[in-house]
Amino acid sequence: MRIRFILPLFLITTTFSFAAPATYKVDPAHSFVIFRIKHMDVGHVYGRFNEPMGEVTIDDADPTKSTFSLELQTQKVDTGIQKRDDHLRSPDFFNAKQFPTIKFASTAVKKTDKGYEVTGDLTLHGVTKPVTLNIEQTGQGAMGPRQIIGFETTVDLKRSDFGMKNMVGPAADDVRLIISLEAGK
Repeated sequence: MRIRFILPLFLITTTFSFAAPATYKVDPAHSFVIFRIKHMDVGHVYGRFNEPMGEVTIDDADPTKSTFSLELQTQKVDTGIQKRDDHLRSPDFFNAKQFPTIKFASTAVKKTDKGYEVTGDLTLHGVTKPVTLNIEQTGQGAMGPRQIIGFETTVDLKRSDFGMKNMVGPAADDVRLIISLEAGK
């Protein structure tokens, strides 16, 4: 009798097993965080944050348990013009000495047709605010033995909402971020 009970239980547990959550580290060499801000209400200035860091955990069995995190070093802001980069790192803008990082950490994740709707806390310039991102999964594959996955999102922010109020006017309040991440495990 015991054998009959154990065998069906064994078949049930092996038949209905789910894949474990997969955790991927952001690859700073293949990931980009680009920003765009209008200058003098005339043209756009573009820049990026070099070497983004972060982690993505995807739980296919329960997408609500998936997580997204991203960290940028304000010292690594790069517009291609050293004098402007130094000004952006100064207390007039990012104040890189006092606020060395920009961080995003998800608090809720929902699966969508193209990827995920991710709500999380964005901390910038010492201010934390909730932000919702529509993150598109751009691909998944292998690079040698390494599994890789890609995501992209665009979000518009007001820098004054995060205490960056200096020079609003000559430099617009509205900032667009384009975040393109490749992560691997």
